[in-house]
Amino acid sequence: MYLFYTWGSHEVYQGKQWSCIKIWLIFGLFKRTCVANPSKPNFLLILADDLGIGDVGCYGNDTIRTPNIDRLAKEGVRLTQHIAAAAVCTPSRAAFLTGRYPIRSGMASNTQRQVLFWNGCSGGLPPNETTFARILRQQGYSTALVGKWHMGVNCKYRRDHCHHPLNHGFDYFYGMPFTLLNECQGTDDPELAKSLQDTYWLYTQMIILAVLTLLTGKLTNFFSVKWKVIVCLAICGLLYFITWFSSYGFTKYWNCILMRNHDITEQPMNLEKTASNMLKETVSFIERNKHRPFLLFVSLLHVHTPLITTEMFQGRSRHGLYGDNVEEMDWMVGRLLDIIDNEGLKNTTFVYFASDHGGSLEAHRGNARLGGWNGIYKGGKGMGGWEGGIRVPGIVRWPGVLPAGTVINELTSLMDVFPTVVQLAGGSVPQDRVMDGLTLVPLLQGTAQHSGHEFLFHYCGVFLHAVRWHQKDKKALSHSTETPGENSCWKRHDAIPYWKAKCTLHQGMSWNWVQGQLFAPLVLIGHVMFV
Repeated sequence: MYLFYTWGSHEVYQGKQWSCIKIWLIFGLFKRTCVANPSKPNFLLILADDLGIGDVGCYGNDTIRTPNIDRLAKEGVRLTQHIAAAAVCTPSRAAFLTGRYPIRSGMASNTQRQVLFWNGCSGGLPPNETTFARILRQQGYSTALVGKWHMGVNCKYRRDHCHHPLNHGFDYFYGMPFTLLNECQGTDDPELAKSLQDTYWLYTQMIILAVLTLLTGKLTNFFSVKWKVIVCLAICGLLYFITWFSSYGFTKYWNCILMRNHDITEQPMNLEKTASNMLKETVSFIERNKHRPFLLFVSLLHVHTPLITTEMFQGRSRHGLYGDNVEEMDWMVGRLLDIIDNEGLKNTTFVYFASDHGGSLEAHRGNARLGGWNGIYKGGKGMGGWEGGIRVPGIVRWPGVLPAGTVINELTSLMDVFPTVVQLAGGSVPQDRVMDGLTLVPLLQGTAQHSGHEFLFHYCGVFLHAVRWHQKDKKALSHSTETPGENSCWKRHDAIPYWKAKCTLHQGMSWNWVQGQLFAPLVLIGHVMFV
């Protein structure tokens, strides 16, 4: 088509200009089409500390108020069989970061000490382990960790930082390299090796008593003893006291610190301002990186003892200080979601919320309990493979991509976050090692109806306590006339404490039938409940 326009008495040819217009329109439309395609999502991963599955409203709690977490579940996907790889902090978090059982990475202990106990220890997540943060950084993501680390700091000397978050794929770190302890607050009994400290105190008092006895006898001439013996015993006692008290007496200074990258910002940390400081750091990071893909791992200090709660939330709940702390944590989750929404990132951000393991049943202050509630599930934090210690809340939100208000009853694991995040970021999982996590994308999007996990193994340190079998084929138990439905989940315990159990059976099953299937003892999750 040729275009002319009249200028004076001449007709001017405009064909080339029209071609330029067409080219401009084509490129303009093509550019719009490219922008409409989904780009790499941002990731906001929120991990609570010691939160029980029964502490959250959307998982059945109707007395502790968690409106923001409930809203997250309403707008996203709620996982009802979300399982931690361990019932204590360090190994569970190692599995979360690497997608592998902690026994594979050397983060499972064969002693009574199941977690890292000192900032100054040489243990930690090995440098040759690959975290999802490292892979996402290779994919062009800006990565940050705000909050608790508890994966070690140094290896051989003070500043080698071989276990530090910045050496595991995070571009930025602000938070505690360790974990909260009663010693951080200083008002409760010591939490770090209390029985050992009591023993040290006893020996110290015995030495003091011996010195005083000898001194009294010497001064009263009750018995003869050389001054040299008294002085030597007193010096030895003083050296003994300094040796152990320099560690345990100053735990608040050694362990309760805040770091920004490699620098210590507070030693000891100001507990009253920690929550607000961490929120400020998350806001600052999101504002700095809102125009590029980012991974923000917010590892909350709530709801670990000693339950540091700001004055605004004290006395608000019906469950004492623990309930106050849970409600403050929920408020922090709400602030994080508001930041994402206000920056216009809601539809481009994959939000994940979970707990590192179940609630603690043993935490108390006098007669007041300071631990969580694990719903109908037996056991809690530190109790091996018992369900209350490893079944945790799991919620995922990504508006426009994941169906809102969905509940998935299939078997999933915290280890599944690794391959899920890596896949969505366009990366690939390591091929040089065994990976135990499976991507959640098909389940979350509804393209798969069943979990890819056939077995999950539940360890207490390096010792296997239980095995979970996801029955995919109902014919596997076809010899029984009372076989439960397809996709049942069985669990065998190898270490069983004794208790008098009252058993509630469902769907017409007999207790003798349950005992007789496969192994003994074997529990059918979802069909048999111990109450």
